[in-house]
Amino acid sequence: MAQPALIPADLDSLSEDRQRRAELVTGLTAPAAFISPKYFYDVLGSKLFEAICALPEYYPTRTEAAIFAEHRDEIAAAVGQDACLIDLGAGNCAKAASLFAALRPRQYVPVDISAQFLQQSVAGLQRRFPDIPMLPLGMDFSSTLALPAQVQRERRLFFYPGSSLGNFDRDEALVFLRRLRAALPDAAGGVLLGLDLVKPSAVLEAAYDDALGVTAAFNLNALNHINGLLGADFNARDWRHLAFYDEAQQRVEMHLEARRDLIVRWPGGRRTFRQGERIHTENSHKFRADEIADLLAQAGFGDCQMWCDPQRWFAVCHARPR
Repeated sequence: MAQPALIPADLDSLSEDRQRRAELVTGLTAPAAFISPKYFYDVLGSKLFEAICALPEYYPTRTEAAIFAEHRDEIAAAVGQDACLIDLGAGNCAKAASLFAALRPRQYVPVDISAQFLQQSVAGLQRRFPDIPMLPLGMDFSSTLALPAQVQRERRLFFYPGSSLGNFDRDEALVFLRRLRAALPDAAGGVLLGLDLVKPSAVLEAAYDDALGVTAAFNLNALNHINGLLGADFNARDWRHLAFYDEAQQRVEMHLEARRDLIVRWPGGRRTFRQGERIHTENSHKFRADEIADLLAQAGFGDCQMWCDPQRWFAVCHARPR
């Protein structure tokens, strides 16, 4: 069987490279330096995240999977079958694949910024499910959602598991959900989201700072990725991983902290970092169950149905356009 051809989101790769470099320079030269969490995901970063999902401290993956296993029939009844399943941040595609038997999608459209890793994942998946048409998209969907004409318009279901919505600030999450709503041309479409709920800080901090140091390696690998994209000279040994829960902001923050005074250079620029200075790499917002339906309503969705684990640590939510 022929391997599904990956479609790049932006055929103007030169323009895309310039935009990426400008975004990185803006973040690295800001008064409080930051980079987007999307830069975690080169091939190695994607594989490290797979390893994180198997860690005992990292409850989201197994808790979400248990919800899908326990409530699969109810979720399938709410969602319906024969949808165009658009898997945002698909990674290894395992979460969507676990739902194929119940949802029987008409078309599977996995979308991920790590295009090479996605292509490898979809090649194996197509061999397992030869009857499902697959259209992998190499795409940064965090700021735009320009789907190609090959993506079916009828009965689109946006699948966004893993509480990835929590990487956005609240206002950004609302903008993102409105973007999904605008890409649903009929009332038969919808969204299927996985959302991490507020819980004790000790549980949250352990999930983002595991004993084996896999999350630390994942965070530090972003520097290696940036070196390749920007031509920078970060040395990962000069930095340490830092993760903590900010209760007031209702989010886990991840940072990289300089171990010593140092200078980082890239073509056309440089920045001095003092010992203890940080680069903010990720926010992971946690949700209260009562705010999820309100957020979806503001974005133009209704008929919200939610399923949780017994501890109410995680929620899976389905909603339709109003």
